[in-house]
Amino acid sequence: MASKISHIPAVVSSPALIAALLSFSIAQIAKVFTHYHATGKVDYSRIVGSGGMPSSHTALVVGLCTSIGLKEGMQSSIFALCLVFSLVVMYDATGVRLHAGRQAEVLNQLIVELPRDHPLTDSRPLRDTLGHTPIQVVVGAILGMSVAYAHFVYWMSTYSL
Repeated sequence: MASKISHIPAVVSSPALIAALLSFSIAQIAKVFTHYHATGKVDYSRIVGSGGMPSSHTALVVGLCTSIGLKEGMQSSIFALCLVFSLVVMYDATGVRLHAGRQAEVLNQLIVELPRDHPLTDSRPLRDTLGHTPIQVVVGAILGMSVAYAHFVYWMSTYSL
């Protein structure tokens, strides 16, 4: 048990993990500002919400992928794995999750238009902010790459690796 605990600092100090989590955190915080810009309303729940500008899941996986590519090399197998994983996440965000969110919007509208005595009128609205538009994914990718690169430069200059 003690040996597992001693590995925790090594995991937490991983440059790739730090870059990924930092990218994700910045993207989530940015959603408050982009939501305000789009609606004129401050909504702090956007910090923990899915969907919106920029894609935090994309920022996370691209930040991880970029960090690993910079450290291990673009020809490494681990970079290839991260790249494929990142592409799947980005495809899912603009495909399956985006369309699921749009379907939820339609279903919510249909429920609103039902007669008052219909059993489904008591249903809670479905979450309709699930996926991302392509531009939200691109901005998330740019954010992830930028944060990972800046973190890599900082890490290299600080620790002279």
